Amino acid sequence: MGDLQIGILGIILLFVLIALRMHIGIAMGLVALVGIALIVNSEAALTRLAITAYEQTSFYLLSVIPLFVFMGEIAAVSGISTEAYYTVSKWLGHLPGGLAMATVGGCAAFAAVSSSSIAAAVTMVTVALPEMRQRNYAPRLGLGCIAAGGTLGILIPPSTAFAVYGIITEQSIGKLFLAGILPGILLTILFWTVISIWARLNPALGPGGPKASWRERLISLKGMWAALVLFLIVIGGIYLGIVTVTEAAALGAFAAVVIGLLRRRVTRVNFITSLMNTLRTTGMIFLLIIGAMLFNYFLALSGFTIMLGEWITKLPLSPIAILVLILLIFLVLGCLMDAFAMMILFVPIVFPVVIALGFDPIWFGVLNVIMMEMGMITPPIGINVFVLAGMARDVSITTIFRGIFPFVIAMAVGIGILVAFPQIALLVPFGMKGA
Repeated sequence: MGDLQIGILGIILLFVLIALRMHIGIAMGLVALVGIALIVNSEAALTRLAITAYEQTSFYLLSVIPLFVFMGEIAAVSGISTEAYYTVSKWLGHLPGGLAMATVGGCAAFAAVSSSSIAAAVTMVTVALPEMRQRNYAPRLGLGCIAAGGTLGILIPPSTAFAVYGIITEQSIGKLFLAGILPGILLTILFWTVISIWARLNPALGPGGPKASWRERLISLKGMWAALVLFLIVIGGIYLGIVTVTEAAALGAFAAVVIGLLRRRVTRVNFITSLMNTLRTTGMIFLLIIGAMLFNYFLALSGFTIMLGEWITKLPLSPIAILVLILLIFLVLGCLMDAFAMMILFVPIVFPVVIALGFDPIWFGVLNVIMMEMGMITPPIGINVFVLAGMARDVSITTIFRGIFPFVIAMAVGIGILVAFPQIALLVPFGMKGA
């Protein structure tokens, strides 16, 4: 059996193990070890495991992941997302679908201080869903906007998705963070547009509420100060070149703790809980990275990566058509596996092709993260949907997926706009000091 055939069988075996519910990080590592042993020998496989595990976990830039995750955990404890939701609801709550729009706005504000889409979705279920039910919002609109809005957590910086992408592609994490700002605003506006059109076509889906006075609206803005401070410390520091990404992560985590203490929201119990949640999330991401790096080494050793790259670049298609094909593959994989796993597995394979076609790697990173977002809300995996279904047990998963569909269309429109106008993603990062 040739090396290439071993590589192809390894990919098939990987998907079989995933279908059998094995943790994808372990599945990738196991297949890689067996494959390397078959191509070289078992000693080489074990040596590669030791080298990869050490190199990946001791990589300095990876420290941004636990720091940003911890910042998001403390921000959630401090009630930043809750106050952001109530602020936006004062401004938009009187419109048809206004509370749903406020929920998306709250998710966007929380995304600016957190890198977790699940945390944003869980928080908004607790805060926004009771309000929407009180106003007789249809469950498919209420939970659909929460699931979609929650995905903004991995697009609007700081984002662990951009951090991991930057590490595996050796791109500037700072530029990737900044590249997510305008696309994040674009998606937020598109989500608001979907909600507005949907609610106006069928007012029973999301009835408008009483209109807040200008005085109430202006007073409500004080609820945004904590999110604004954290965002300026992290993203402002990176943009102005005052701090590195790692330093910004440390400052952001420290500032989040200080804000939580000033608000008397951080206690000994929830501080320890935040640390434990950070360890679990970081451990999961590190395991995925180690497994993926092993698996990608195995694919490169088998010759599969080179073969695939040559095949794609020789297709009788334009570069844009090939890009669309790659994005469609992302969409399919996102429907079948964890979004982070999809990125870590597939990006190293197609990234050389993307560069060879002349596309900007920072811009492609933004497209990749939006495809991850789509994977988080599309069936059959749709992890955000399953989390919400577990919390709103009286609503079926089918109903939530029905509510998701218009937002998936909005994401597709957003992708189309970014493909047509790459400057939207590249304007901010290439304006940063030292770019």
